[in-house]
Amino acid sequence: MKFFRDLLSDNEGATAIEYGLIAALIAVAAITAMGSLGNSLTNTFNTVSGKMNTANTTASA
Repeated sequence: MKFFRDLLSDNEGATAIEYGLIAALIAVAAITAMGSLGNSLTNTFNTVSGKMNTANTTASA
């Protein structure tokens, strides 16, 4: 019976699970932020490319 009481009072497993949940939450937030950043960079590079093509066409004419 003492074994089960000691097992129930042991908090090390709970702490490990909490750290795991925190790490998972940080990973989800990082993936979301990187996805948004990727979309923003794509839009920026497309805008710059379009303006360079327009400038090149205007300079050639």
